[in-house]
Amino acid sequence: MNVFAKNLDTIITKIEKARIAYSRHQIIQLIAVSKYVTIYDIQALYECGQRAFGENKIQDLKAKTQALNELPLQWHMIGTLQENKINALLALKPTLMHSLDSFKLALAIQKKCEANHLTLNALLQINSSGEPTKSGVKPQEAEETYFNILKHCPCIHLEGLMTIGANTSEVTKIEKSFQTTKDIFDKLKANGARILSMGMSGDFEIAISCGANMLRIGSALFEK
Repeated sequence: MNVFAKNLDTIITKIEKARIAYSRHQIIQLIAVSKYVTIYDIQALYECGQRAFGENKIQDLKAKTQALNELPLQWHMIGTLQENKINALLALKPTLMHSLDSFKLALAIQKKCEANHLTLNALLQINSSGEPTKSGVKPQEAEETYFNILKHCPCIHLEGLMTIGANTSEVTKIEKSFQTTKDIFDKLKANGARILSMGMSGDFEIAISCGANMLRIGSALFEK
């Protein structure tokens, strides 16, 4: 068994343990964050069975999708999107954008989608920890923003929410940031929210315990 197969097996075992502890009915999708690795590493993980990959930067997403276009991969945009890169993102037709972080950005995307007769699947990013270095809407503004996007941006197919856990070693603070997002998610389920993207290499088990059904894991999968 190669190193990537071992890493994937270890992560899946941990995911399963946390998933069953939360709910046997929970289905969780794993996104392999490939922002720091080569196309050869991605191909190696693909050969282990992984199909969904996430990138932070448009230029990397473009380069890797083009290099690996013969493989049946799902590509996710998980990094901050600048308005001048909207057309470039739309041209790549990602499976899902996790980082829709404002109504202003949504309106700009809607305008570009209309002009090009395109649609975009997206998650609304919540700044659940309140950290100034993180993007996303404030929790208290999340529902209003979500409904505004549904109403005014028909080319954007909102699928749910994304958040990044609090940057701390204190489990209770990490849990709070995830639970805050889960509470908002539960309120939005009746309006089509179905994806809750929370949890990275260092905190995915906590995220699962708070209801995450999509994980973004990089270093734990690709370490050699």
